[in-house]
Amino acid sequence: MNELEEKSKKELLLTKTWVAAFLALICSALWGSAFSGVKIGYEKFGIDASRWQDQLVFAGVRFFIAGIMALAVGSITEKKILIPKKKTIPQIMIISLFQTILQYFFYYIGLAHTTGVKAAIIVAANVFMAILISSLVYRIEKLTARKIIGCVIGFAGIIVINSGGLAGSGFSFIGDGFIFLCTVASGFSSVLMKKYSGGENPVLLSGWQFCFGGVVLWAVGAVAGGNMGNITISSVAVLLYLAFVSAAAYSLWSVLLKYNPVSKIAVFGFMNPMCGVMISGIVLKESGAFGIKGLISLILVCVGIYIVNRSGKQKHNV
Repeated sequence: MNELEEKSKKELLLTKTWVAAFLALICSALWGSAFSGVKIGYEKFGIDASRWQDQLVFAGVRFFIAGIMALAVGSITEKKILIPKKKTIPQIMIISLFQTILQYFFYYIGLAHTTGVKAAIIVAANVFMAILISSLVYRIEKLTARKIIGCVIGFAGIIVINSGGLAGSGFSFIGDGFIFLCTVASGFSSVLMKKYSGGENPVLLSGWQFCFGGVVLWAVGAVAGGNMGNITISSVAVLLYLAFVSAAAYSLWSVLLKYNPVSKIAVFGFMNPMCGVMISGIVLKESGAFGIKGLISLILVCVGIYIVNRSGKQKHNV
């Protein structure tokens, strides 16, 4: 009985708006740093933009390590080794197809052929994708006017902060187009995690899908002749950091999706590119993210997040 009460308190806590917001913002900050981290990783390992084989090997190793990290921490927390049930394995493979294999196949190759700023604004579309897929494809929740308005306002903030970085730059399908396809896969992965985590530990799903997807990406890249390039202490440190980002952010995001409506959590994805643009500006010296445009963008994103979460408040009592 005590265990059930403790579990109920945990679920209640995770559905509180301020708790969900705080944890989602941690995820956004971690994911935002990945925009610059991947660029730095390519540089440290000596991975060329034209060598997609090396990029997939890099991605595969990163996500396999992320899976091990997530499963290790999850096993310690649960006080048992997280082994999937037979019926869960197909679910893990489906989530992995969208979350790791397709999303990052397009992401890694696309990011190498566009700027961190442009990638940040295109990735923001995954908020729309997740909410539309949840509402129209799987019908997990209703698509309301407030959710649409909130998303439009939030996306306007992303447009504002990136307007300067987009000026004078053309569209590249292998760059910008691949990043957009990455967002479609991301939208499906969020909804699928929400769907499958109802009857399973989200950290288990997260960890094993990373392991499976990592092996697939590594295998495709290796068979095509890819390798890791320059292995040094600094390059391995970047790789481990990126693995940590994936393990921590996606596992935490998965837990939030389990206990909250998709729209309530997905809308915080607008903060990912905000963080990405700011960190890219500091670390990579790319187009500025600070000043009046940055302030206006932050206000728009926050208003959008507030509107979407307010729309679900009465219905879900969170």
